[in-house]
Amino acid sequence: MLDAALIKECADPSLKPAIVEQFVQAVGSDDPLAITVKSGGRLILIPKPKTPEEAIEIVRENIAGSIVRVGLTQIPAGIGVKDAWELKVALVDPCANLRMGTAMFAKILRTVAKWYGNPTREEVFPQLFDDAIHAWRTGKFQGESVFQTEDPGGAVVQRLALESDDVAEVEESGYSEMPEETPIKPDDAGIRIDLTRIGGQK
Repeated sequence: MLDAALIKECADPSLKPAIVEQFVQAVGSDDPLAITVKSGGRLILIPKPKTPEEAIEIVRENIAGSIVRVGLTQIPAGIGVKDAWELKVALVDPCANLRMGTAMFAKILRTVAKWYGNPTREEVFPQLFDDAIHAWRTGKFQGESVFQTEDPGGAVVQRLALESDDVAEVEESGYSEMPEETPIKPDDAGIRIDLTRIGGQK
């Protein structure tokens, strides 16, 4: 269960708190230092980091050629990073990770909503959410890389909260693997994550 104060302070303001909580529940981790490494569709066992510094070292060691997910939101590490040494401890800071992860998920939601024709009925939202979660896990939506794509902008009509049946359906939908996502190579320059606002500045 995410702390309400953390959501209020750090989560992307375009997402309702209930949606932030359900997003992290569906794809994230309770452990801010959680790291998942996959290579060729297989989960790679790594030592559990005890400190943020250890966590970033593990990310740097595994970022080339593997898919590395980090922190509360299991955000993909290395997007837009040219060199593994550009990865900072802020990536595993709970507030910074939640800020970056929810901002990226909000962009994915807007991308999915645009494809659906930006529906205005709240009843459509569970399907949008489900597709956005699938895209977060696989890195793809309609053949496009959702983490590198441009933000279409606009607002997404959100239900105040998903019904418990909706959340269960998302969690049981079998999208736990990430076979389609392309590993981020350190020398691939894409959209850079702005870390300048980390530390409380908005």
